Amino acid sequence: MLWDTHMHCHFSGDSEAAPRDMIESAIKKGLSGICFTDHLDLDYREEPGYFDLDFENYQAEIATLKEEYKNRIEVLWGIELGLQTHVASQNLDIVKAFPWDFVIGSTHLVDHIDIYYPSYYEGRTERSACRRYYESILENLATDVDFDVYGHIDYIVRYLPSKGKTVTYEKYADLIDEILRKIIEKGKGIELNMAGYKYGLEHPNPTEDILRRYRELGGEIITLGSDGHKPDQIAWDYWRVPELLKNAGFDYFTVFKNRKPEFIKL
Repeated sequence: MLWDTHMHCHFSGDSEAAPRDMIESAIKKGLSGICFTDHLDLDYREEPGYFDLDFENYQAEIATLKEEYKNRIEVLWGIELGLQTHVASQNLDIVKAFPWDFVIGSTHLVDHIDIYYPSYYEGRTERSACRRYYESILENLATDVDFDVYGHIDYIVRYLPSKGKTVTYEKYADLIDEILRKIIEKGKGIELNMAGYKYGLEHPNPTEDILRRYRELGGEIITLGSDGHKPDQIAWDYWRVPELLKNAGFDYFTVFKNRKPEFIKL
């Protein structure tokens, strides 16, 4: 059975969900396990402190639920780090300071601006906005920050004015291929993030073409996540997962426990 290893609860600034409710939803949907990956985005200038994370209470609450539910579902503890070059050393210290099961590294902010907000696109063409986004991922990959998978690599398509309808892998293949190669060289992976469907797009994040290209280049580590922020979003459109992975060349998916990858056959 499948896992959902990208989800958020009330420890993330953008979620009000109780962790227990997320777990109960996962059980109802027949998952084998889950991993909480609440947000940390340091130096979030639009709303300072909004994506700070209460590490100690987060760890304690998930540990309690992990024990309580151990005979019903496996519960893991992780984090989604918002990567920016100027906070790379702080992010690295946080990764080292706690016994995470799983660390997602993601780009949410580019040049100190959350690409969720229209202000990022002001004065930019869609092409320049996308290229700068992918360039920032390469800049993050050049730092010493530690992570297990890079989250939703084409995240920007969710918030483009066109909602990604005019974006293709081919338009940005030079940057995307370089990103994928560097991730593979570092021994890291990517995720199949199903939230694209939740946001009304026609594809997961990243798109099928990027998933296939990652595999062609030798990528082996691929995790699954809904990016859910509410109980009803857990395992979003997971009926699509087996076909998406198999079409990309995978017959397994990956789960991290104690920062170690386990490969689970579909």
